[in-house]
Amino acid sequence: MASQNHIQMSSPNRNERNISTVLPEVEEFDYSQRAQWLRAAVLGANDGLVSIASLMTGIGAVKDDVKAMILTGFAGLCAGACSMAIGEFVSVYSQLDIEIAQMKRRKGSVAEIDRPDEKDEKLPNPFQAAVASSLAFSLGAIVPLLAAAFITNHEVRLAVVVAATTLALVVFGGVGAVLGRTRVVRSCARVVVGGWMAMGITFGLTKLLTTGGLGI
Repeated sequence: MASQNHIQMSSPNRNERNISTVLPEVEEFDYSQRAQWLRAAVLGANDGLVSIASLMTGIGAVKDDVKAMILTGFAGLCAGACSMAIGEFVSVYSQLDIEIAQMKRRKGSVAEIDRPDEKDEKLPNPFQAAVASSLAFSLGAIVPLLAAAFITNHEVRLAVVVAATTLALVVFGGVGAVLGRTRVVRSCARVVVGGWMAMGITFGLTKLLTTGGLGI
């Protein structure tokens, strides 16, 4: 009888082990792991799009020449991409130094963490952030440039630049919201309103400088 009871009690444990072996463990994905590269990519794309579109609408407020608008946008693309890459690299490298110093203090030995494993410790990557920011800025900046490149009529060109920028802002805002698991409508509305404000202010102030008797 004792042996039978022992067999009956051990059977559920064997079944549980079999079930745990067959069924894989389900772990919830930590979306905060995407924060570093997602921030660099989305911020870079939005900056490139809004900055270059604002520059081009500002030039379009005072000049009808399409060449002036395209050259201004291209110069802004080059300068902005370099600025984003350098700024992001310096910023993330500073963050990396801070986290490494904190890890050294936590482990109590400088020798143990001269070269920490970035994969194990989930440390920020300055080079990855810099490249992502630069490429994303360029990607965003290309949108208004392409929108204005093949349109000769000045008013239509400005309208197309604004429309293309608005559409791209919706796309970038939606992609960022989906990847980060945040509200899509709110994210899109936020970036679109911000882009409109930037273009409107740039256009208005540039127009004011040329028509307000300031001698420019």
